[in-house]
Amino acid sequence: MTVFDVLFYNVFTYYKPTKKKKANTIALFYISTLQCSLILLSGIMLSIFLKRMNTVTMSSGKAWALFFMTCIFIYFKNWIQYSGKKRKVLNAKNINKSKPQHYNIWVLWFLLICCIALSVILLV
Repeated sequence: MTVFDVLFYNVFTYYKPTKKKKANTIALFYISTLQCSLILLSGIMLSIFLKRMNTVTMSSGKAWALFFMTCIFIYFKNWIQYSGKKRKVLNAKNINKSKPQHYNIWVLWFLLICCIALSVILLV
């Protein structure tokens, strides 16, 4: 299991008892947004590095278009991956573990907010 699988499953299991039908949608939104914000953060850091090296590789408009296409790809990849058989396999793996990894939901949402905030700060 990857780190994103563990994070998805933690969000899913937290919201499953209270929001039965929306738990998968919330967890899918969380993991897709986290992955997109990490890609944005790494792209901004690479852009800053290349700007300081006086290298011009891609225009700003093309970079944003590439980012949005990547976000759409990530969302559909996660939707296909976590909506069916893989979620059931993750559930089976975590039930059989003697001590599954559980993270506090507030820490998980704070991680997402920090990634987005850091990206916005570096972007400006």
